Amino acid sequence: MKKLINDPRRVVADSARGFGLAHSGLVRVNEDPLYIVRAAGVTPGKVGLVSGGGSGHEPLHAGFVGPGMLDAAVPGAMFSSPPPMPILEATRAVDGGAGVVHLIKNYTGDVLNFEAAAELAEAEGIDTRSVLIADDVALEHAAGMTGRRGVAGALLVEKIAGAAAEAGEGLDTVARIARYVAGQVRSMGVALRAPTVPHAGRPSFDLGEDEVEIGIGIHGEPGRERVRLGTAAEITQRLIVPVISDLNLRNGEEALLLVNGMGGTPLSELYVLYAEARDLLDRRGIRVIRSLVGNFVTSLEMQGASISVLRMSETLTRLWDAPVDTVSLRSPLR
Repeated sequence: MKKLINDPRRVVADSARGFGLAHSGLVRVNEDPLYIVRAAGVTPGKVGLVSGGGSGHEPLHAGFVGPGMLDAAVPGAMFSSPPPMPILEATRAVDGGAGVVHLIKNYTGDVLNFEAAAELAEAEGIDTRSVLIADDVALEHAAGMTGRRGVAGALLVEKIAGAAAEAGEGLDTVARIARYVAGQVRSMGVALRAPTVPHAGRPSFDLGEDEVEIGIGIHGEPGRERVRLGTAAEITQRLIVPVISDLNLRNGEEALLLVNGMGGTPLSELYVLYAEARDLLDRRGIRVIRSLVGNFVTSLEMQGASISVLRMSETLTRLWDAPVDTVSLRSPLR
């Protein structure tokens, strides 16, 4: 294992400290318990948005804290859910009197710990709503969890819900919009090489030189099938056809297309996938009106990518285009 770290046990803390120092104009890092909030502080009367989960997926979620997106992010240990207390502390920190929405990727630990934090917040008089993100079409029931996993679609939910909160919408409306977006986005990913978690010291799984894993999670979980490495066009077809089918996208509909890198794939290859996905959607009469390509929801240095498609509407397009100012996503987004 070759990594730029001091101590495998302090990777998350050391990284968060550097993140805060590098972007002090946008974010403030609370080290104990660990969470990240906007540097400008709470906006009275605005609904707060909190998300979080295991570290190793940067820039998700800390990179999306700022005007137009999240109010707080709670990083857990590498690939592990944050415990309830940091989530509760972050919820307290961003409550401006209008309540707080928790955006939760569907992993058992995240769900349980956010639920516990929400119960404690409610007991203190902070009105909370929870929104589950489960966009991965690869597996209905991954090992150790119930239902689909939350993957790159989280970015799209956070952006659009963030715009709604920034526009002054109330707690129930922000939660409703976030749930609607979560219900209209689907994703699937591929791995060419597994990630190596620092405290484990070895790759999460082994792949032959001519093999790829289709339908992987973002923690090195297995996919739906292991196949021989094909062309970008062949891999794109394996990823996007199940996504389109599950969304039941039809000729004439509009969509946002996200090609997300997993941390170890050059941007040039992500654009190759984008072109193939765009061609396939065009041939089916699905009009791509917004696009995003880059490393947004990674899995350490995993080599691979995921493709997400969000069914768009006039309202979602307006919220997607709304101003945003975070470390990893800034306007304009078109």
